Order: sequence, then C-alpha cells, then structure tokens
Amino acid sequence: MNPKLQGWVFPPTEPYLVGREKVREFARAVFATNPINFDPAAAKAAGYDDVVAPPTFAIVMQEHTLAQLLAEPDAGIDFSRVVHGDQRFTSSRPIVAGDLLTATLTVPSVKTLGGHSIVTAESSITDATGAHVVTAISALVVRGED
Repeated sequence: MNPKLQGWVFPPTEPYLVGREKVREFARAVFATNPINFDPAAAKAAGYDDVVAPPTFAIVMQEHTLAQLLAEPDAGIDFSRVVHGDQRFTSSRPIVAGDLLTATLTVPSVKTLGGHSIVTAESSITDATGAHVVTAISALVVRGED
C-alpha cells in the first residue's frame, strides 16, 4: 500500500437523497425497534421532518467514499487483502429521510505494523446547506503477503 496516501482528500461524492424506504430497510436490517425509524407520524411527533435513520446508516454514505479509495490505482490497495478493523461515528444530528447528503473522504493516517498496513478513512458527511451531519471513521487493515 502506498504510504503517501496519508493526507489525501478525495473529491466529494455525488449528492445522495436519503429515501424513506431505504431508512426503513436499513432499520429492519439492524433490528431497530424505535418507531421514529419506521413511522413518519412518530418521527414528526419527536420533532423530525420524516423517518430517522439509525446512527449506523452513515455507512451507506461512507461506502461511496471508500469506493473512491479502493478504485484509486495509486493507493496500491489489494481489496482481496482488506479486513475491516474499526468503525466509529460522530454525529451533529441524525440522518433523516429527505436529506441530500454529500461525503468527502480524507485519509488522516497510514501505518505499517508487522507486515500489515492500516489506513484510516474519514468520511465527512454534510447536508445540502453544507452543515456537518456525521463523520464516519473506518480503519481498514490491508494484510501483508502470505
């Protein structure tokens, strides 16, 4: 893996419109039970414009940014050797159906440990006004040669 990835900032993703059914599908997939994840009336009663995505829904947006990283020929990342090492989210507010989100990937860290490489990928996700919604941080471990 190319150690010069550290400090790279990729172009923002195409805007992604968060759909109500996508939120519901994701909520079912993660076994969410809160009515605000499924019922627009419950979400509105709680002060939201529409159904609220579970906190880990941000991974949907981060997937778009990670695709940029993995497709970058100069990155030198062999996807067949990638293992997901860590995942964290820092939110300013929940993601809500109807949000138009854009994500920008930064690579704050590249480390080599015992023949393996660890790349930290930080996806900053903003809404249509440019306001921060959530940052998704992943550590990807690229296993060394056998």
